[in-house]
Amino acid sequence: MRADESQPRDVVVLIDDGMAALDATGPMDVFAFAGALGGRYRVRTASPGGAPVRTASGLRISPDLAAEDVRGPIDTLLVTGGGETMSSRPGAGPMTADVRRIAGCARRVVSVCVGAFVLGAAGLLEGRRATTHWYWCDLLAERHPRTTVVPDAIFVRDGRVATSAGISAGMDLALALVEEDHGAEVAREVAKLMVLFLQRPGGQSQFSVWSRLPAPRHPALRKATDAVLLDPAADHCVPALARRASVSIRHLNRLFSEKLGTTAAGYVEQVRVQTAQTLLESTEDGLELVARRAGFGSQETMRRAFLRLLGVSPGGYRSRFRSSIPSAGIQRTA
Repeated sequence: MRADESQPRDVVVLIDDGMAALDATGPMDVFAFAGALGGRYRVRTASPGGAPVRTASGLRISPDLAAEDVRGPIDTLLVTGGGETMSSRPGAGPMTADVRRIAGCARRVVSVCVGAFVLGAAGLLEGRRATTHWYWCDLLAERHPRTTVVPDAIFVRDGRVATSAGISAGMDLALALVEEDHGAEVAREVAKLMVLFLQRPGGQSQFSVWSRLPAPRHPALRKATDAVLLDPAADHCVPALARRASVSIRHLNRLFSEKLGTTAAGYVEQVRVQTAQTLLESTEDGLELVARRAGFGSQETMRRAFLRLLGVSPGGYRSRFRSSIPSAGIQRTA
C-alpha cells in the first residue's frame, strides 16, 4: 500500500525507435480507461534523449520527457523494446542504463514483448522467472541463463518485476495491474469498454496445445493421432496405438519421435490436458469427473500432468480462466 492513495500512480513508459506501437499504446489506453472509471494514473512517455520515436509501423510519437530526466519515486516503469533491444551488443545502449537507474526508484517494473531483453540487459531478470514473445523465448534464455524463461505464459510476475508476451499481451498485463491497484470491478469495466477478451489469465498458453500439435502426413501416424483426438479417454497405450496404426511399437515410437518430436505417451498426455482445459473452462464438472472424461486415470494423475505441461494445477487453471482479469492469474514467485 502506498503512503498516499489520494495521489495518482505515476507510470513512465520508456519507448524507442522500432518498437511495435501497441507495446506502448495498448497498456497506456488501459491505464487511461481505468482513470476514466475512477482509477488514478499519471502516464508519461520517455525516450533516450527525449527524441521523437518512430515505431515499426511508421507512427511517430513525441515523448513527454527525456528518459534521463525521469526522477523517482515512481509507481510503475513500463519498458518496451526497440532498436537497441535486439542489438548484437545488448546492454550497451542508453535505454539499458536508463532502465537500470529508474528501476531503482520504481515500485514495480514491467516489460512488454521484447522489452524483456532490456530488463535482462539491465540485470533485472537475474534469478527470476520471465517471458517474452514466443518467437524470442529461446534467445532470451540463451542471453540470460540465470533467468527461468516461461515460453507459453501470457505474462509472468516475479516479485516486483513482471514481463509479458508479444504485443497485445501487454494489455492483459496492464489489466491485471489495474485490478491489483483498483480491484476486479474496475478491471472488468475497463475490459468491457475496450472490448477485450475477459478470460485470458497470465498462466494461459500463448498458444493452445492443439496448435502445437501439427497434423502428421504419415498415414500410420495420422491414424494413431486421429484416434487420440477423437476419443482422448480411450485406451491409448502404445501397443493399442500401434495396433490401430498397423505398425510395430518400435516403428510407431520412431514415427512420433521423428515426425512430432515427442513420444506416443507424451502426445496422448498433451491431448488429454487440452481436453481437460476445455472441460474446466466450459463445464461445472468436478475435477474427478473432468479427469475421467479427459482420459486420466485419476485426479492426481491429471494434476501432475497439468503441473508438468502448464505449470498450474487444474483447480488453479479453472479459477484463473474464469476470473475476469485476476491478479492471481499472474504467475508469481515469492
